[in-house]
Amino acid sequence: MSEERRTVPGLLAANAERCGVRRAIVTEQQALTHAELDDESRALAACLVAAGVQKGTRVALLAPNGLEWVVTALAVMRVGGVLVPLSTLLRPPELAAQLRTAQVAHLVVSPEFRGRSYLDELEQAAPGALAAVADGGRAVELPALRTVWPIGELPEAAVDGGLVDALGARVRPADDLAVLFTSGSRGAPKGTIHTHDGALHAVASGLGARCLTSDDTLYIPMPFFWTGGFCMGLLSILIAGATLVTEAVPEPARTLELLQRQRVTLFRGWPDQAARLAADPAFATADLSALGPGSLPAVLSPELRPAPGARPNLFGMTETCGAWCGDRLDLDLPEAKRGSCGRPFAGTDVRVVDPESGAAVAPGEPGEITVRGRNVMRGICGRTRDQTFDPEGWYHTGDLGRLDADGYVWFEGRADDMFKVRGATVYPSEVESALRALVGVRHAHVTDVPGAGGERAVGALVVTDRPLDELAAELRERLSAFKVPTRWVLTDTAADVPLTATSKVDKEALQALLGPDPVGRAGPRP
Repeated sequence: MSEERRTVPGLLAANAERCGVRRAIVTEQQALTHAELDDESRALAACLVAAGVQKGTRVALLAPNGLEWVVTALAVMRVGGVLVPLSTLLRPPELAAQLRTAQVAHLVVSPEFRGRSYLDELEQAAPGALAAVADGGRAVELPALRTVWPIGELPEAAVDGGLVDALGARVRPADDLAVLFTSGSRGAPKGTIHTHDGALHAVASGLGARCLTSDDTLYIPMPFFWTGGFCMGLLSILIAGATLVTEAVPEPARTLELLQRQRVTLFRGWPDQAARLAADPAFATADLSALGPGSLPAVLSPELRPAPGARPNLFGMTETCGAWCGDRLDLDLPEAKRGSCGRPFAGTDVRVVDPESGAAVAPGEPGEITVRGRNVMRGICGRTRDQTFDPEGWYHTGDLGRLDADGYVWFEGRADDMFKVRGATVYPSEVESALRALVGVRHAHVTDVPGAGGERAVGALVVTDRPLDELAAELRERLSAFKVPTRWVLTDTAADVPLTATSKVDKEALQALLGPDPVGRAGPRP
């Protein structure tokens, strides 16, 4: 990227000049062009500056997707403030914990959303904090917090746009851009710190693989407070000069109408989000002919839909501002590379190491995936550099996999997910891949469950209409006997799959489902 596009203020200015009349953000009722987005965020930034926001000030944003979210976020970042997106799904103790962890100075909050009052919940988690802040003081529970503003009600500006632009000119690529919290699906959420250059480069490096160009209209059913919505959605359309269609609460029939009306060309997100859309009765008559082949397969027309496993699995994490590895989503992988995650994007170095010794393993050998480089976060809130990276600067992801001789990455599960069955190692992802390759299997989720004599056993939740004895027999032809599940739950609907708030499989709930009293269409032990 050119130097002026390595910061958010530089990117906004470039877009206003180069594609100003093109729509940037579209909701069900409103839209802003790239030029209007530049103007609106400049005006709001003046309010923030007047209220004390400056370079390095951490400003949290707690609100649903919409124009107000986007304009507020850009207003913060364009003057060098550090954006801290907070999930609308947080419970009161989690909200207070993340405000403390990120040392948030200012909170911009939607007073109510989906029947919840976040100000009341914050008062519940930190009694007296709101009153203390309103009086110009500090709260013991939230010592860094100085102000709380309802979104859309920031104080009037006492500065003009010229000062905002001057402050934006002082923002450097190495300055902090945002603190993004991980989902916390495996332990407490981490606040990952990203710079302007690191975040924007991380997103830009994957645009080609994700088939996003300035001519595209992108829909992502992910909230902006997660990496998927913020990086793969908002930052992506800013870098590409494209259009983003968003909604606060996706609902299949309404979403299908929105996709048709806006002639959306790319639908990205979690595969299960596309599957839910395709399962809606309105899908059969929806005109989604504008969707390109880089979209999720479930929503594509039959002639564009790739064969299962033919396209790469984009691979990433919050620590790398989304995907750091992949290949073009509109092209089939070579036969020998199907099932892989493609190759690392520019700016990310990858090394696979022995989990115990830390020594690099040979190409094709399994181990822990480590990454470093321009795409990787600057650090983690509350941790020193040596608590985050090893002495050579590698970040140990906890993901297990292989890096073959051609540079393709093969994901094999999480280090904290693998388990032993009679002394032999089982990787849930391997069993899941084998199950999903069977005809009639729509989803498969595998984990460890209690077995006889205190041992662990393999459990599987499978979404299929096929009988258990057929699945088990075919699986034995593909896997060693110790990897074949001995506890099964079969269901004909993906709605029975337990998910976390981040749409990941809830491991504890899955283990409970596969316990002694499973629910669903379970057959006899094969």
